Amino acid sequence: MEPATLVVLTAGGGLIGFLLSVLGAGGSILLLPLLVSGAGLSTREAVPLSLLVVMLLALGNLGPYLRRGQFAVIPAIILGMPALAGSWIGGSWVRAGYLSEPVELGVFAVAALVASWLLTRRSASHAAPTQMQIGSRPGSILLLAIQGVLVGLLTGIAGVGGGFAIVPALVLLAGLPMQLACGTSLLLIVVNALVALVALGHWPQQSLPLMLPLLLGGAVGAALGQRMAPHLSDRRLRQGFAALLLGSALLSGFEALRRQSDLPTGANPHSNSTRQAGRPVEGGHDFKATSSAQQLRPFPLTSRRIPSRS
Repeated sequence: MEPATLVVLTAGGGLIGFLLSVLGAGGSILLLPLLVSGAGLSTREAVPLSLLVVMLLALGNLGPYLRRGQFAVIPAIILGMPALAGSWIGGSWVRAGYLSEPVELGVFAVAALVASWLLTRRSASHAAPTQMQIGSRPGSILLLAIQGVLVGLLTGIAGVGGGFAIVPALVLLAGLPMQLACGTSLLLIVVNALVALVALGHWPQQSLPLMLPLLLGGAVGAALGQRMAPHLSDRRLRQGFAALLLGSALLSGFEALRRQSDLPTGANPHSNSTRQAGRPVEGGHDFKATSSAQQLRPFPLTSRRIPSRS
């Protein structure tokens, strides 16, 4: 691993751990562009690695909230059960090759833009009620369940925890105070990431060494965030994070366009071979074919073998 990559991953892990500890959300959405654009991974390697790192960092930040009893069971079930279904569906789609790599990055870019917009609105903590009021608004339970499905799909497809959408949903739809929403969000992130990782059906094998600097940086960032949280302005913190999300969305969008343009002409963008062909992966290598026999060919209309002509 190059020193520059090590520094970038450690610093990125620190920022992600800091945001998870302070907001209970958000940091994981920065991880996918960090792995794809910063470390040069393909989405096949980046998504499961992102899920694994997000799950471990959220689990590490969850302890203080559980000790303080800052966790709401009923909203977690209403939002969490549909989210689990969405995570399994999203991960299964990726595993089956229904979504091409540019589409995965495009979905992530749109989600980051939406999250940035949500965070620039009035801070949810300023309007948060002092006690849970779930069901007091018409349709709030149904909206919470729908939000859970969408969050789960995003987790399975893009490898993010979805906390940036879970926390606003718990505050605005379930009526949870901010601290209670953060603790509930972290637990849901852990479970959703685990389900999506199982649905994907493969572990990040070659990129596992990248996990160590991410976790070390995340642990330092989490400890720093827990100390600084009482002294930070929630409004300014959210505005700064919204700016980071906007940058991540633009970076991922450009990367999606670049990888779409790199697809071989006439190739099926949803096939597993096309998803690997010409994709930058760890160490700066790619999956380019090395002989004419390995080049992509149109999918045959029949399964009958056609003898080659001399």
